Amino acid sequence: MQYKILVIDNDKELLKMLRRYFEIRNYEIVTAENGAEGLGKIKLQPDIILLDVNMPGIDGIEVCRRIRDKVACPILFLTARVEEQDVVNGLLSGGDDYILKPFSLKELDARITAHLKREGRRKRTAECCFQGELSIDYKAKTVQIHSDYMEITKLEYGIIEFLSMNPGMVFDKERIYEKVCGLDAEGDSRVITELIRRIRNKFRKYTKTEYIETVWGMGYRWIK
Repeated sequence: MQYKILVIDNDKELLKMLRRYFEIRNYEIVTAENGAEGLGKIKLQPDIILLDVNMPGIDGIEVCRRIRDKVACPILFLTARVEEQDVVNGLLSGGDDYILKPFSLKELDARITAHLKREGRRKRTAECCFQGELSIDYKAKTVQIHSDYMEITKLEYGIIEFLSMNPGMVFDKERIYEKVCGLDAEGDSRVITELIRRIRNKFRKYTKTEYIETVWGMGYRWIK
């Protein structure tokens, strides 16, 4: 299988070097010289993204924030910054790893290989989610706590599925409504508030564990 790497960096010589190295290693390489161009190439569905932090215009942290809820692939920051807070900000924005410039191509290659293997394992186990006493079967579309199956509607299941498959990520009502009901659905995203209230009440019949957290002013997220 040929993996696709999207490299977003304003250093043209670095882009050329990475293209030469990884094409020899049988990767497909897509490059972008700035954040705006990189945002436009997300639609090519890369398997992994290498993202420079310090770019003019839209920097890497902002690019990551904008794309994180649109792509599930690993994002590795390339950064010349060594301050701890910059690393923290990158990881909090949705990045999976970072590597400091200048870096060894062999080390970068090893990091990419490790992330792609981990992503492959995650996809193979994505048919079910086990979290303590909770079990979600994405194939059968069932939610089970201990030995009890929850009685839930199609929309309630859709919300549980979407949030649980993106644990720790915050989504506003509009994004959840769009994902669960579809772009062309007629209705009001405020229905999500009521549906989540019902889901919580149903969970509480079986467990004291809270699975969906309200992030005030922002939306909801699945608690890891």
